Amino acid sequence: MKISCDEATKICDKSQYREASLWEKIKLNFHLFLCKKCGLYSKQNGILSKCYEIHKDSESRKKHCLTEEDKKHLEQELKARI
Repeated sequence: MKISCDEATKICDKSQYREASLWEKIKLNFHLFLCKKCGLYSKQNGILSKCYEIHKDSESRKKHCLTEEDKKHLEQELKARI
């Protein structure tokens, strides 16, 4: 049941993306209970993942506008088809 720190970090990464199995999560939690360095890694990894999600969401909410040139081109196309 004991795992190395390398294996713990791999499972931690898989767990962040919901790819870790139940058994892997159990082994990881046991390791994190004993190893404070891996616990810190897990905490920092979680913070980075949350920052990425926030940034990704804010980028998707930004309004994407047409340039004035694109607007004129689109207007010309519409007039030509009418």
